[in-house]
Amino acid sequence: MKKIENSKKTSFFRKIFIQICRKLGYEIIDQNTFKIVTQNKNINEEISKLGESSINLPLGILKITRPVKALDIIIRTCTSVNMLTQSKTRIFEKEKIEYTLRTIKSLLSSTKFSSQLGKVEINFKIIDHNSPKENLEKIDYIFKSFKQDYDLINLDVSKFEKDIKKINERGEKVSFNQISNMANINQSFLEAKKAEDLIYFVEDDYLHRKNSIREIIFTYERISSQLNKEIIICPADYPYLYTKADLTQNFLGENSHWRKVDETLCTFLTSKKIIEKHWDRYLSMCKKEHAPFEKPLHEIYKEEICISPIPSLAIHFTNINSIFGLSPNVDWRQIWDENNV
Repeated sequence: MKKIENSKKTSFFRKIFIQICRKLGYEIIDQNTFKIVTQNKNINEEISKLGESSINLPLGILKITRPVKALDIIIRTCTSVNMLTQSKTRIFEKEKIEYTLRTIKSLLSSTKFSSQLGKVEINFKIIDHNSPKENLEKIDYIFKSFKQDYDLINLDVSKFEKDIKKINERGEKVSFNQISNMANINQSFLEAKKAEDLIYFVEDDYLHRKNSIREIIFTYERISSQLNKEIIICPADYPYLYTKADLTQNFLGENSHWRKVDETLCTFLTSKKIIEKHWDRYLSMCKKEHAPFEKPLHEIYKEEICISPIPSLAIHFTNINSIFGLSPNVDWRQIWDENNV
């Protein structure tokens, strides 16, 4: 009987101790069971709290001072053009609509990955140029299957064409496909002006891991709070970034390692504040074809922190031999198969 009473006393004092720790903001870890007793969770479960705290063992807790309120995902689509600037075929050699549908499905799946993402207002916009009606119906079906609303904007290239220089920085004539691409980017920046917080600009051939949106949002909160500034996130670990031995900075995200990068393509996430701060530079991408095309982005990264994950959270499904495409050390086939439509 005495042992039972001692056990009850121990349990009582343990509960009181846990309650005190919770009120003081401490987390208690049972080293024997790998359990966080203050949360009644194992350490490999989701222990960070969106908008409140980022917990990374053994570094401990980081209070979030920059919570994410909303995320606008703007997807630029053009299923009538297979490759913008190349004549080569993509990996798996499918029609363009196949990559677009899988891109959208992967993003929708990723937004449903964590119940905590329900705290963030997530909006989808499709800016489409010249896709056949049957392809737009297929896109609509994907959204309906996830019970997700979205806005469809049919791009009017003529609204932007007059402001686009017809000779590029290399002295060459700008193709119509590139003109429509620049118009689409311009429209996406205009839509970003209407956003509340974060904007994710996505091209229609990037497939995402299931945890990508969760990792991106949690990491944005963590690193922005740590640095006390807005940042830019590139979700893809591009192979071309390994062709030079550049010095970098390393960051610890929610479940991934991240590194500072000075170059990206046109799929990236940032805040409305960054877009407004560098508005003229962003808009210059839509008026002149630079060499490289993303040159204005690279100029912004000289002043702002842009990070990319290792390993990749999104895969650019382009030609297998392109250094601007498939990220290294990733099972591309698995991600492709997971998003079968």
